Amino acid sequence: MTVQNQSQTKSILMVLTSHSELGDTGEKTGFWVEEFAAPYYVFKEAGVTITIASPAGGQPPIDPKSELADFQTPSTQRFDDDKALQQTLANSVKLSSVNVADYDAVFYPGGHGPLWDLTNDVASITLIEDFVNNNKPVGAVCHATAALLKAKTDNGEPLVKGKAITGFSNSEEDAVQLTDVVPFLLEDELTKQGADYQKGADWNVFAVQDGLIITGQNPASSEAAAEKLLAKISG
Repeated sequence: MTVQNQSQTKSILMVLTSHSELGDTGEKTGFWVEEFAAPYYVFKEAGVTITIASPAGGQPPIDPKSELADFQTPSTQRFDDDKALQQTLANSVKLSSVNVADYDAVFYPGGHGPLWDLTNDVASITLIEDFVNNNKPVGAVCHATAALLKAKTDNGEPLVKGKAITGFSNSEEDAVQLTDVVPFLLEDELTKQGADYQKGADWNVFAVQDGLIITGQNPASSEAAAEKLLAKISG
């Protein structure tokens, strides 16, 4: 049986940031288009029902840099032409209204925005804990792995402790010259929480799965992380 046939009745929640300010720089941030579009179309092609949520609801902010020509992929170009998806995105549901029972998995696309809001968002933290407690997988890519930092297990330990986790690396953050702008370095914080932080070469595809937790390192890893999540709920 193919993944597509197995997944037709599955439902995935995609959670995007609502944060648009890049620290004190006066520049804008938000979610990275490729990290949303690539997983979205992986799920869509498999027949999955997709719901988009964000802390504030409504239109999640798009990082303007992710719309530059250098960062376009077939998935972002497809998104640019997909008026129906753009309309759905503009009306994302409010994260606090989401019921875990309605979904088989959750996936967090990155961009720098999540470092500021999803890291500390109580509804998001509770949601992640509830997904794991209900034996449902949690996926995140790039900076969105920050959403896992404050989630706990039933015994009060950090959810990421002892788990193989990836996310945007210190060297990648340095390459985009935002080391002194971000509120924390994701690689460092994951390590502080006891995660077995792993990474591939900068900008290369690298995704890792440890039980219910599936993470991708950078924008190029978005599709790989989504495919692992899809396989997990389709098996």
